[in-house]
Amino acid sequence: MNIFDFFTPKSETYYMHTKSTVRQAIEKFDHHKLGVVPLIDENGAYVSTISEGDILRYIKNAAGFDIAIAENTLLDEVERYRPYKACNISVSMDEVIKIAFDQNFVPIVDDRGYYMGIVKRKTLLELLYEKSSGMLA
Repeated sequence: MNIFDFFTPKSETYYMHTKSTVRQAIEKFDHHKLGVVPLIDENGAYVSTISEGDILRYIKNAAGFDIAIAENTLLDEVERYRPYKACNISVSMDEVIKIAFDQNFVPIVDDRGYYMGIVKRKTLLELLYEKSSGMLA
């Protein structure tokens, strides 16, 4: 198995920049029905992930929160509760699978730490199901 057999490239994923605002994140999560997206810096390096839960905790903890605050708060100011672990593109599939047990997707980075795309847990499960379906028949 090769990581590229399961890889979704950056151009086909949703992600946010650390300098995006909370309001932009709210709108992106709502419009695309997302729960978690990779967070990258202005150079394209993977930083972490940001989730709907992170945004909701931020709103809950912001005294007197209103949309003006959301328009002026950058995502790199929002505490992230459970950031996803990223893997280097050269990592073994065993390692990707181990990480996918705890994450919906595994962000993939190059040797410089630049975000390249993701491996979705769903894609891994589909492959395992296809391989096992012949054994179940």
